[in-house]
Amino acid sequence: MALAEEALRKRLGKYKFRDLTIEELKNVNKTYPNFTFSMSTYTFKDGSQKDLLNFSGTIPVKYGNSYNIPIRLWILDSHPFAPPICFLKPTANMGISVGKHVDAHGRIYLPYLQNWNHPKSTVIGLIKEMIAKFEEEPPLYSLSSSDAARQSELLSYIAKITEGETDMKSKSKIDGGETEGCFNKITVVGAGELGIACALAVAAKGAADKVVLFDPSEGAAKGGTMDLEIFALPNVEISKDVSDSADSKVVVLTVNSLGNAQTYLDVIQSNVDLFRGIIPAISHYSQNAVLLVASHPALSRTLSLRVFSLLLPRQKKIVYFVWYKS
Repeated sequence: MALAEEALRKRLGKYKFRDLTIEELKNVNKTYPNFTFSMSTYTFKDGSQKDLLNFSGTIPVKYGNSYNIPIRLWILDSHPFAPPICFLKPTANMGISVGKHVDAHGRIYLPYLQNWNHPKSTVIGLIKEMIAKFEEEPPLYSLSSSDAARQSELLSYIAKITEGETDMKSKSKIDGGETEGCFNKITVVGAGELGIACALAVAAKGAADKVVLFDPSEGAAKGGTMDLEIFALPNVEISKDVSDSADSKVVVLTVNSLGNAQTYLDVIQSNVDLFRGIIPAISHYSQNAVLLVASHPALSRTLSLRVFSLLLPRQKKIVYFVWYKS
């Protein structure tokens, strides 16, 4: 696709080094003519937004056969003195393989980006390193048709819970079949204040036929669980046996650990150890569940990289992180 240079020049009016940016994009377009360029709003981690130039397309990667890996690069307004922000752009039948160079959200991390230094560093050079690293460690895998359908169903289910819809009991699909009155089970891991609040909220919204509050700790406070026992909510079960979570459609993890933490890294390690003990068992009993993790913002990204990439069966789980302020 030919690069509409004049139209692009007008759109890049707020870019500090517009001419340098355009020259580099012309080289990219020459090498990878399949890329399409646009201006879109990018949301940064702090919630701020900015209209940025971005382009999407595929790059050829060989591992056994040759594959076209879809990517999207965002060009900052300080380019070429700042590196692009890079993401995978998987299709509906692709899953992300979390690893050394890709996180659970599809963001790409490479040494080339960390060591970006104009004029030595260019987008063409970046894409070449991306191809080389992806050939060493494939960033995507192909979902079977049943996996893709299950993923779509689970995403829809999570959306309904988030929006507070309550009419979710009529039918459920399991392995392509429909069964009336099948259990829509949600397990909440952790019997602290947050876990009990989650269990009560799910029960109140009628988001599941059964709610299991799983308490993995030995010395947790009993006040909240006693309240649940007193009210004897018919669809809520309190358990210390992880097998009671079997066949859950959604598992909400509200547990966290400080241990004897003295530093931030100690806190991270304490939580890594905690999740390493819980997640394999949860995955064993609910292989097709969505994991919804309620975590402090400072821990979410690190836990996602250091725990879930190692422990989750990659084709069986969808992981969401919900940040909360204590």
